[in-house]
Amino acid sequence: MDDKVQMDKQTIIHNLRRDLHSAIETRSTITRSSLAQARLALRQFQMARLAQTHADFLANKETRLAALFFLEDLYGTNDFSGRDADIERVIPIMERVLPLIALQYIAEAIELDALSEALDVDMANKLGEQFSDDAYVQAYRKVKTRSDREKQLAHIDSVGHSLCELVHMPLIGASIKGMSIPARLTGLFELHQFLKRGFDAFKQLKNPEAFVETIVQRELIILNNLYSGKENPLKI
Repeated sequence: MDDKVQMDKQTIIHNLRRDLHSAIETRSTITRSSLAQARLALRQFQMARLAQTHADFLANKETRLAALFFLEDLYGTNDFSGRDADIERVIPIMERVLPLIALQYIAEAIELDALSEALDVDMANKLGEQFSDDAYVQAYRKVKTRSDREKQLAHIDSVGHSLCELVHMPLIGASIKGMSIPARLTGLFELHQFLKRGFDAFKQLKNPEAFVETIVQRELIILNNLYSGKENPLKI
């Protein structure tokens, strides 16, 4: 194996372990505390806002699966513990058998997840289980810095473009499809489905790069609205 690829994979694996443990620990802390319902309420609020911002993508047959992947698999109310357990168990195998871009995609998705969980804990602690739009806006501006939110958006951009690269790779679709039965037999169903949903969703896009860029541009407008004090900042 090329030394540069090996070095890159080792760096990705190191970061993946760090971020996976961070996400798992944060979720475990939430479960043991009184924040579980507040965190759920926050995520439901933010998913509703995302669905409104990107309603056109959700309504379009070509882009619907990709939009749902962003809303439900990269940020949502789903239980990610099965996926996390799969990843933690097979990290050494992933390093050996997955192409660099597939490994990078998984690692960046977990890094985004870990950061989102950390940001949401602080927001949920501030807001509680019931809050208004105005309370959300005020908490967003005060709880974390703009640089934290810009970092979160940069991770969304990175995950999206990793998926774009993945769907352009020859034969990768057949490889992911062929992993279905082995994944079931080895108890890696959740991880395989996460890979497959992302790949299938982006494979439907005529221009996946444009889709990602539009998502990021819209979210940047929302971010700028929130920190500039604009009226109705959650609308674009």
